[in-house]
Amino acid sequence: MRIIHSLLAGLALLLVAACTPARDEARGPLVLAASSLQDALSEVGQSWMSNGHPEPVLSFAATSALARQIEAGAPADLFVSADEQWMDDLQAKGLIRANSRRDLLGNALVIVAPAKNAKGIEPLDIAALAGALGKGRLAIADPQAVPAGRYAKEALTSIGGWNSVQSRVIPAENVRAALMLVARREASLGIVYASDAAAEPGVRVVYAFAPESHAPIVYPAAQLTASTNGDAQEFLAYLSSNEAAAIFRKHGFLVRSAP
Repeated sequence: MRIIHSLLAGLALLLVAACTPARDEARGPLVLAASSLQDALSEVGQSWMSNGHPEPVLSFAATSALARQIEAGAPADLFVSADEQWMDDLQAKGLIRANSRRDLLGNALVIVAPAKNAKGIEPLDIAALAGALGKGRLAIADPQAVPAGRYAKEALTSIGGWNSVQSRVIPAENVRAALMLVARREASLGIVYASDAAAEPGVRVVYAFAPESHAPIVYPAAQLTASTNGDAQEFLAYLSSNEAAAIFRKHGFLVRSAP
């Protein structure tokens, strides 16, 4: 699978342009997807190819960064967002085909600690979150722009814990970057999606937020208005297939759109 994974939003499209051959009938759709989907969507792409379809090109970054790339004219076919707000914004600007939009997946929000350090605080007393950090920091995706960070701030605010930890937050570029800060022990704790925690053996879940503590985590998917790839619509439909649903569930996602 050809995966173009950019940690710097401004470089993502340059990497796509550099690594992707000219558009032709042999190339699958170019998909811009939230970084939390990297493992699951890559496997879905492999499954799609095994059925005789052309290879999709997958570019992963923070939802906010990808949405801005689309606004700037990114030559992509599909967008899979980690929240509804960014998709709503693109739809309002006429940049997605509204009749193609579907709520694809859901997720849960959890607190993780480095796997080797988690035993003493598992399960975490959320009321003592600041104390559990010790002298360390709390890694979350940037709450000013990235959906995972907004969910994290909302969840902490709902339980009265945001003010006590705000000054100790490390705002990461995306949720996978926050996850790696914890896995590398550069942060004492982190707030990530349950699917991310399941993908990283270097962390352990120590607390799961109640779903009502934050807005529902929804991953909408849609075809871009500027899409010209003939397989884009079919790949979008495949994302809601039974085969894809099984893969997404295996990676810890909740499936919202399926036959």
